[in-house]
Amino acid sequence: MGTLVLSLLVPPVLAVYVLVIALALDLDRTYAQYALVAPVAYVLGSIPWGFLLAMVVRGVDVREYGSGRTGTSNVLRSAGGKLAVLALGLDLSKGVLAVLLAKVVADDPAVEVAAGLLALAGHNWPVFLKFKGGRGIATGLGGLLVMEPIAGAIAVASFLVVTLPTRYLSLGSIASLFGAFLSSLALVLLDQSPATYLLYTGIGCSIILWQHRDNIQRLRRGAERKLGQPAQKIGEAAGSGPTGV
Repeated sequence: MGTLVLSLLVPPVLAVYVLVIALALDLDRTYAQYALVAPVAYVLGSIPWGFLLAMVVRGVDVREYGSGRTGTSNVLRSAGGKLAVLALGLDLSKGVLAVLLAKVVADDPAVEVAAGLLALAGHNWPVFLKFKGGRGIATGLGGLLVMEPIAGAIAVASFLVVTLPTRYLSLGSIASLFGAFLSSLALVLLDQSPATYLLYTGIGCSIILWQHRDNIQRLRRGAERKLGQPAQKIGEAAGSGPTGV
């Protein structure tokens, strides 16, 4: 209940913070731009939509199932497809809104990159859930779609190409990271995108890949669950390791 109340208070508190900073500081200055964007992006990313939706609608604490993560995959396995789709959209919107805010405040790719990475960090290590959240695929993709729509589209295509035949969400997610980074690199080399954006895909993809290290181990052992398999409650079945994205 405390997490729900805190999360509901976030939008008005962020609005007041943005208003105060906008009135008090000269937003043409770089330090003021970061002062406005950085905390808002992190707190926005920290809103645990998957956890909140499953708890409010189903009475399920997703942290007690599967991987213990709060992302789309674990919501799908523990609370159902409808809530998973909604969680996906809301998690995606965190990255989108953070980078859009940076675009409004500062016409500077570096500020956009900082906002996107802080939203990603908030999703993975949310202040509202003792710094344990998701893996960052949806939130990271949201920021990428604003900065480099072509790279974002290629990342989605990479995910689908791998996930649909294999039914491994984690494997598709990992493939999307390589698709995102390589396409971003190509855009920079072709002078179609600022080189600064490569920091976002490089750092962001590395963070998300690190968050999938347990999935990679289970894939190597052949123990990863496929799409459609429900999540078991943690500690309920011996020998059945957690899974999720």
